[in-house]
Amino acid sequence: MEGDESGFEITQQQGAWTIRLWWPSGPVTGGPQRVTIETAEDAPARDVARGISTTVLRRLDLPGAIKMAEEHAPKGQEVMQELARAIDRGAETAGVLLERDGVSDAYLAVLASVYKAVSDTGAAAPVPWLARRVNRSTETVKGHLKQARRDGYLTTVAGKAGGELTDKATEVLKRIAF
Repeated sequence: MEGDESGFEITQQQGAWTIRLWWPSGPVTGGPQRVTIETAEDAPARDVARGISTTVLRRLDLPGAIKMAEEHAPKGQEVMQELARAIDRGAETAGVLLERDGVSDAYLAVLASVYKAVSDTGAAAPVPWLARRVNRSTETVKGHLKQARRDGYLTTVAGKAGGELTDKATEVLKRIAF
């Protein structure tokens, strides 16, 4: 395994091929973001001439590489744990704001921020998770997120969970300590 500040790479050998799997720095949340297959230095010319076969691809040990990446990325796990704590604090703040002030600008900005953060982690079903955290129904939180988008706190990503926070949301969030 090799790495630098941008990420790390795990190398596997499959016959005449060297396979490099690369992950960015940070938590390992799944498979690599880049896979490169190159001719191995000592590869026989006849094997290279045949090209990369599906057999080479099937023999790729992706689960083993992911396990190795998770084991050798302790900084990433620390980052993931801190992110989880920050998301929890944000969800708690959203719940307090909703109870105290109702569906306010501050609540919508915090809700949008937490929703974006949870979605960016690749978590399945971020809305039901948020609904449990703010003690509201899933449909209510969906409505609040629609309002956050309408009011200009969160952009839309067609067909996907998440979005981007807008400048308006960022300005509101700067005034809130959470």
